[in-house]
Amino acid sequence: MPLPLEIDVATLAQLRSDGAALTVLDVREPWEVAVASLPGVLAIPMGQVPARLDEIPSDQPVVVLCHHGGRSMRVTQWLRAHGRPDVVNLRGGIDAWSRQIDPAVSTY
Repeated sequence: MPLPLEIDVATLAQLRSDGAALTVLDVREPWEVAVASLPGVLAIPMGQVPARLDEIPSDQPVVVLCHHGGRSMRVTQWLRAHGRPDVVNLRGGIDAWSRQIDPAVSTY
């Protein structure tokens, strides 16, 4: 069964709570990750993804996140076009996470 193009933050929270094997790829800039982030993510700025593909695990699904979901959608589509059908976008990004799941995560 193909994965959806996007998931919402509640779905990601449930997957993480269930201990699902997945990688969360944060494609924001380092200063953004320093302001607000999730534990255990792989942080690779959007512009560096093509050069750092080998760092993204290929043995499990990948959930891509950014601030609101725009950059991560572009990376998701790029990765899917380059042979990674197991990549999904996190709709709403870290902003939705902090507003709906964990208010301890800063908003900016």
